[in-house]
Amino acid sequence: MTAHQPRTRGRPPAADRAHVTAAALRLLDEEGLDALTMRKLATAVGVQVGTLYGYFPTKTALLTAMAEAMLDGCRAAADGIAEPRERVLALVRSLRTALLSYRDGARVYAGTHAIGPNTLGFAEALNGALRETGLDAAAAMKTALLILHFATGHVLEEQAALQSGPDLPAGIGRLHQAIQDGDYPYLAEGQDHLTGADLTELFEQGLRLLTADLP
Repeated sequence: MTAHQPRTRGRPPAADRAHVTAAALRLLDEEGLDALTMRKLATAVGVQVGTLYGYFPTKTALLTAMAEAMLDGCRAAADGIAEPRERVLALVRSLRTALLSYRDGARVYAGTHAIGPNTLGFAEALNGALRETGLDAAAAMKTALLILHFATGHVLEEQAALQSGPDLPAGIGRLHQAIQDGDYPYLAEGQDHLTGADLTELFEQGLRLLTADLP
């Protein structure tokens, strides 16, 4: 295209979509998902709102692109690991790290169905590692989904706790008081572990349980 030729109609250039996605991730970190609007993003990028809808026709499409971008490099976590089960663990840990790297990262990722190379490459690596443990195609896919749902849900809880701020101690106090005042003997016996768990260790314990039957 020369300087005198108008841009042809059609899908926006990939570079422009990537620029908007990166700006959306920066805005996400600054203000959180609830404050991420197409109008604010348009201002951050320096375009009209209508232009943004040319890149992403819905906010769901934008969130899907953001989820795809967040998984950049996750697949590489399995590089050089010979043992299939250890590759599974490395991949899921890399997903947790990626989602924790962005404010509300798990909320953005949950429910999206990206079809880019980051997401599909990660899924391929995870399913491949599970198949190499001896699972058939159906069992590997179901196990992969179960592990992904666990990881996403765990990070959702982690990030919710991190963002509770000064309200968290009061909420924990009310929970402990309600357990003590009620007829909950098992909760009373283990309540220190209910709210005081190391979240990384809890994540690792969940992974061990989910992969315990893998050779």
